[in-house]
Amino acid sequence: MSPEIIRDLGHRNSINQWYYYQTFTVISSMNTSVENKSRKAVALVSGGLDSMLAVKVIQDQGIHVEGINFFTGFCVEGHTHAIRKKDRARPKRNNALWTAEQLGIKLHIIDVSEPYKDVVINPKHGYGANLNPCLDCKGFMVQRAYAWMQEHDFDFLITGEVMGQRPMSQRKDTMPVVSRESGAGDLLLRPLCAKLLPETKPEREGWVNRDELLDFSGRNRKPQMALAASYGIEDYAQPAGGCCFLTDASYSSKLADLWQARGEKTYEIDDIVMLKVGRHLRPRDNFKIIIAREEGETNFLKGYRKRFLSLGTTSHTGPIALIDGEPSETDLELAARLVARFSSGRDADSVTVEVLQKDGTSSTLDVQPLPSNEVPQDWYV
Repeated sequence: MSPEIIRDLGHRNSINQWYYYQTFTVISSMNTSVENKSRKAVALVSGGLDSMLAVKVIQDQGIHVEGINFFTGFCVEGHTHAIRKKDRARPKRNNALWTAEQLGIKLHIIDVSEPYKDVVINPKHGYGANLNPCLDCKGFMVQRAYAWMQEHDFDFLITGEVMGQRPMSQRKDTMPVVSRESGAGDLLLRPLCAKLLPETKPEREGWVNRDELLDFSGRNRKPQMALAASYGIEDYAQPAGGCCFLTDASYSSKLADLWQARGEKTYEIDDIVMLKVGRHLRPRDNFKIIIAREEGETNFLKGYRKRFLSLGTTSHTGPIALIDGEPSETDLELAARLVARFSSGRDADSVTVEVLQKDGTSSTLDVQPLPSNEVPQDWYV
């Protein structure tokens, strides 16, 4: 029965008016409930606590939620845990997949590593403290999620953003930038800080109840931890700038060095992982040496011997090393002395180092290990 019909009937007499008003109220309530059950939200799921809580808050309102996670190549936390021997006891899991399993939702993982390169290389809003293009990154993610939402007939987007938590992308003045430039507009709902922001369409239309949303702000994690406890959530990824390597100063320094050496801002997926493995030293402008720090890294770097010239000690136990660049014979001797420096023969008069070319041919060099005081700190990338 339409509201117009109910209103017309209600004018007949006061009894009928009261009766039909009550009927209209019940019907409206039922329609809202049915409408909410049919509404669908897609959530950006990183695998951290905030996105997990954002999903829970919306699920509590009867909304069907599915997650979306974008693979950029830079969130590869499990790779280094698997590579390094000392980390092998740590749980190896994709936190986004694990979170989706705990929430009981579908997770759609989408590879955006190629289009994401433009975000890293040419960020419209610049970088953060390191080579992290956080504002451009968030806009890119929301834009992609919004396109997916439209394609799959979902109603709105949710994220786990908290106002003031991140210095670049989660400020009061930059959060509207993400909504606007992504194209999502007021279909982007941030459940954890919604009460601090203007109403979105899902709130205005009654798809969600604004009163049941939250007003978290700042970098204090205690409110999220308390909410997690109220949901019985005890296990979740610990926050540390997310899993993005670009927020790490050491990693960003290595990436900047790579770009400078190549003379252009380019990278491939293998570069992303290699920058996280081993000691990186640049003794000369024309080459860099990557020296394994332990057995796990040695085994990993061996897999790249057909792509890089490699060095390894044969007279003493020691690490494998890869050469990135075009070293001269003098450069190779210096590199061999560096590798010997990090072998068990560091105090020996002479160490034999095998030089393995990319085509499989090899030769040996007998060198004196480089003393530690002859390895300048500025060689370390």
